Amino acid sequence: MAFTYKPLWKLLIDKEMTKKALMQEVGISKSTMDKMGRSEEVSLSIINKICRYFDCKVEDVIAYVNKEASK
Repeated sequence: MAFTYKPLWKLLIDKEMTKKALMQEVGISKSTMDKMGRSEEVSLSIINKICRYFDCKVEDVIAYVNKEASK
């Protein structure tokens, strides 16, 4: 996967919010949160919900990681 959700995890820490609280507030299922924890793809509608909730930009939630450049 070429994306990471580390910006989201940092945002949660900054907001003193748990992943469980985010799931409840935004309406994200546990399986979707698990996917994000494994840096797997989730739909843009999920990213949209998170961005709308925090009133933030996409890059505040996900970041692109060029795995080829890091080899």
